Amino acid sequence: MPRRYVDLSMTLENDIISDPPFLKPTIEYETHDGTRHELNAFFPGADIDGMIGGHPFCASEWVRLTTHSGTHVDAPWHYHPSESASLEGGARPSRTIDQMPLEWFFNPGVKLDFRHFADGYVATAADVEAELKRIDHDLQPFDIVVVNTAAGKALADRDPAYVSRGAGMGYEATMYLLERGVRVTGTDAWSWDAPFVHTKDKVLETNNPKLIWEGHRAGVDIGYCHIEKMHNLEAIPSTGFMISCFPNKIKGASAGWTRAVAIFED
Repeated sequence: MPRRYVDLSMTLENDIISDPPFLKPTIEYETHDGTRHELNAFFPGADIDGMIGGHPFCASEWVRLTTHSGTHVDAPWHYHPSESASLEGGARPSRTIDQMPLEWFFNPGVKLDFRHFADGYVATAADVEAELKRIDHDLQPFDIVVVNTAAGKALADRDPAYVSRGAGMGYEATMYLLERGVRVTGTDAWSWDAPFVHTKDKVLETNNPKLIWEGHRAGVDIGYCHIEKMHNLEAIPSTGFMISCFPNKIKGASAGWTRAVAIFED
């Protein structure tokens, strides 16, 4: 049976709009001729211009970025020093990205369509339940649940306001998923939570700091991973596909980059 693949990852590039300026990655490109000195170090005195094809050595790139640049998977360590306090055995040290079980990252995908919610809206458990009912899906343990928000179109349109776009997932919405066995979630927004610019106003109005990063902090009670800055969620249906999103293995890291892909068995 033929397979169809849909790329759910953004392209990492210079002048990207998916991060605040102080977090933007930089990519320095080296051409084939630009790495001549490297080949000379390996083969001193050799006629490297006589190589097959005539161009010495290879193209290469130097990249400066954080583990949260581009489409990436956050580990529980990113959210808090401890995780899973509500599970059997109680709180334990949070796992880093290199410690996460591989079986979490290739599972059936479920898409929640929250594009109609206003920027800064905090989705609730009732919102998740209503959307699951609309798409006629019963959550299964290890389903990978991704959330399509208004930020998806902002990224596609290269909207400079991308970081402040889209709805976020609140504590109770996140716990609704985790309590049903979901361990990997995702969003096309900059953050799993509502954008900080909107959360800031609510925190000032209510004097309630628990609103800060409330979806992330659900990991204190049940450890989980989420994918941020996904792309192209509009191109996939609500169910009927697998998601592959294995993170890069970086020792002790709070996150790892991923090439997230939806896989259809047509």
